[in-house]
Amino acid sequence: MNRPIRTRRQATLASLAAELGVSRTTVSNAYNRPDQLSPELRRRVLETARRLGYPGPDPVARSLRTRKAGAVGLLLTENLSYAFRDPAAVGVLEGLALACEDAGVGLHLVPASPGREDLAAVHRAGVDGFVVYSVPDDDPHLAAVLQRPVPTVIVDQPQVDGIDRVGPDDDNATTTLASHLVDLGHRQVGVLCMRLARDRNDGFVSVERQEQAHYHVQRTRLAALARTFAKAGVDWQTVPVVERFEHTVDDGASAARQLLDTYPRVTALICTSDILALGALAEAGRRGLRVPADLTITGFDGISEATRAGLTTVHQPVLEKGRAAGKLLLGAGDRVSPKVITLPTELRIGTTSAPPRTAEERWFGP
Repeated sequence: MNRPIRTRRQATLASLAAELGVSRTTVSNAYNRPDQLSPELRRRVLETARRLGYPGPDPVARSLRTRKAGAVGLLLTENLSYAFRDPAAVGVLEGLALACEDAGVGLHLVPASPGREDLAAVHRAGVDGFVVYSVPDDDPHLAAVLQRPVPTVIVDQPQVDGIDRVGPDDDNATTTLASHLVDLGHRQVGVLCMRLARDRNDGFVSVERQEQAHYHVQRTRLAALARTFAKAGVDWQTVPVVERFEHTVDDGASAARQLLDTYPRVTALICTSDILALGALAEAGRRGLRVPADLTITGFDGISEATRAGLTTVHQPVLEKGRAAGKLLLGAGDRVSPKVITLPTELRIGTTSAPPRTAEERWFGP
């Protein structure tokens, strides 16, 4: 006959205090306010706790008592792996983590995959505030965040009245890049852009879809390109724009392939991110196109991979973006009016942009 297994009863804060002959406040201070105890007393409390199997104060009970979770939530409407795969996202995540470290709080990732409305992930997140990273203006997870009675900071997009935001001046940065290409003489251009809405589209984009995009960063960049090239005499209706729902180098390559197959005479590919531009560079190499002699390619972000590739791009401080967002959130306090932090950008001219080929030059395209 099997005998029931006897398990030792787990020690509690009260039983540990009784064992030591001290108050429960003293035991609690050993974990939460160590400066209130002498080193010798704190060592004795912790050693006895280990011997008796006391696991430490219950964090759930503590959060109920203090009404503080001790963590910041990061909402990104992508698969969780995106935060560790995409270089710009990694930079933002690192900056936010640094701000959390400085404040002594944790970081809770709240991923919400595209096309799956798991609002419960937002509702059950035990956090003291949210940083929302680059979501569309009609995203239901964003709406759920804004329903929570906690401070919120938006990184990049969207722009929401009354909510703190951190990001670059996309209009000015893109105008500077477009002006560079116009000054070089480019008029036959094509554009590769990131997703414009929550519905999947992997193909050419109408001007109407560009103007109605729910991702305002992409909408702003496309509008700045359209305005700048229109001033140079280019009818934007004739400029091919290819959208990609996923944001990978392979998607950039396939987008470039789709555009160049249909419009082989474009002299420049303007990409709204460095990742797409790196894919375009790969496709240009596959086709035997010389960059920039046959085809100019530009990006946006200034990630390290782009720098190594010599890409002409707009550099933005992605790590500082995350750090600024964290500091803004953690320092919100009782501030009533919203604050917007506009980060600086810099056009970095690399080896992938040059004047367009002339009719007399040998054509290396297909």
